[in-house]
Amino acid sequence: MGMTMTQKILAAHAALPAVEAGQLIEADLDLVLGNDITSPVAIKEMEKMKVEGVFDKDKIALVPDHFVPNKDIKSAEHCKCVREFARRNEITNYFEVGEMGIEHALLPEKGLTVAGDVIIGADSHTCTYGALGAFSTGVGSTDMAAGMATGKAWFKVPAAIRFNIVGKPARWVSGKDVILHIIGMIGVDGALYKSMEFVGEGIRNLSMDDRFTIANMAIEAGGKNGIFPVDDLAIAYMKEHSERPYTIYEADADAVYDAEYTIDLSRLRPTIAFPHLPENTRTIDEITEDIPIDQVVIGSCTNGRIDDMRIAAQVLKGRHVAPGIRCIVIPATQSIYLRAMEEGLLKTFIEAGAVVSTPTCGPCLGGYMGILAEGERCVSTTNRNFVGRMGHVKSEIYLASPAVAAASAITGRISGPDQLKAV
Repeated sequence: MGMTMTQKILAAHAALPAVEAGQLIEADLDLVLGNDITSPVAIKEMEKMKVEGVFDKDKIALVPDHFVPNKDIKSAEHCKCVREFARRNEITNYFEVGEMGIEHALLPEKGLTVAGDVIIGADSHTCTYGALGAFSTGVGSTDMAAGMATGKAWFKVPAAIRFNIVGKPARWVSGKDVILHIIGMIGVDGALYKSMEFVGEGIRNLSMDDRFTIANMAIEAGGKNGIFPVDDLAIAYMKEHSERPYTIYEADADAVYDAEYTIDLSRLRPTIAFPHLPENTRTIDEITEDIPIDQVVIGSCTNGRIDDMRIAAQVLKGRHVAPGIRCIVIPATQSIYLRAMEEGLLKTFIEAGAVVSTPTCGPCLGGYMGILAEGERCVSTTNRNFVGRMGHVKSEIYLASPAVAAASAITGRISGPDQLKAV
C-alpha cells in the first residue's frame, strides 16, 4: 500500500521504511516553534523536567508576536521570560522587536522552513509551512517543551484527504476564497486529524502567498496538516529565502485517501465566512441583505503577506474608508512592512483613511489593536470568527479576503470589489 506525502515525510523522520494511518511513531524534529503566549508555559515545563539546555539551539524559533510590542505588564513579563530563556540557551532564532514578525509569515521568509521538514509549533496555525512541502502541525506547550528538550515528538500518522485543484481563478479570487470554500464544503471537522493534501494542475495558478493562506487554515477544517507538492515556484521561493537543503517527497500512485474532492478555481467567487464558524460561508453573490460593519482588519498570519497588501492597496487606491469605519492594516513582518513602504502601499492605506500597524497578531485573538465592543461587526482577513474571538461575546466577525475586506471598508458594509464604482 502506497503512502501520501505526509506519510513519507513522517516515515523518513521516524527512520521507518513505511508508516500507515493510525500508527504511533516518534519522529525527529527539524524545528520547534513558540511564541510569547505559549513559550512561557513550555519553559516552565522544561524547568519541571530539570532539563539542562535544549537539543539544538539552531532548531528552535522563538517569536514574540501576539502581544508585541508589549501591551501591558503581563505581556511584558511573558516576553521577558522568553527573552531570558533565549539568552540563557543561546537560541539562534529568537526575534526581538524590530526584527520580529508574525511567526508563520516570518519563518518561511527567514528560510527556517523547507520541503521535507517535520516542524511542530505551540500555535495551531503552524500548519502554514505545508505550502513548501513540509509536515508542520500545531502542538500544546508540553509537547513543545519535550521537543525543545529532546528534538523528538510522537505522532499518530494521519489519514489523508486529496483535494484536486484545477482551473484558474478569476480576478479578486485568492487563496483565502479557496480555503473558505473548502471549509464551507466539508465543515470545521471535515478533515479531523487528517492530512489535507492539495494536488492538481490548478496549483500553478496559485501564488506562494495563496498557498501559505490555504495551508494556514487547514486547522480550521480540523486538519492535522495541509501540504502542497513541491513545484518550481516552491523551489524558487526556497532558493530565494533559504540556504538549507530540502527534500522533495511525492505521494505514491497507490496512496490511500479517505476522500477526494475536485476544486475548480474558475468557478469560485469571493467568499465570506459569517459568524460564528469558518464553515458558515456564503459567496458575495449569495449575500442579499445589507450588513453594515464597524471595523476592518487586513493582516494576520493568514493574510498579512505582500500579495495581500498589494491587493488591498489596489482596492483602496483613490478611494476612502467610509465615515465611522475603522480600517487597520498590519503587514506581517518588518520586511513586508518595508517593501509595502517602498512600493507606496502604506501611503495608499494612509491616504485612504486606514491605520498601519507594526507586525502583531493582536486583533486576531482579541488581544489588542482592534478589540470589538458589544454589537460591533468586523470584516477580518484573519482565520477564526468564534464567539468572542476578537472582543465582546456579542460582537461579530466576518472572515474574508483582503479584496473583500478593503471593499467593505470603503462602503461601510460587506461588499465585493466588483461592487465598487470605478475611480
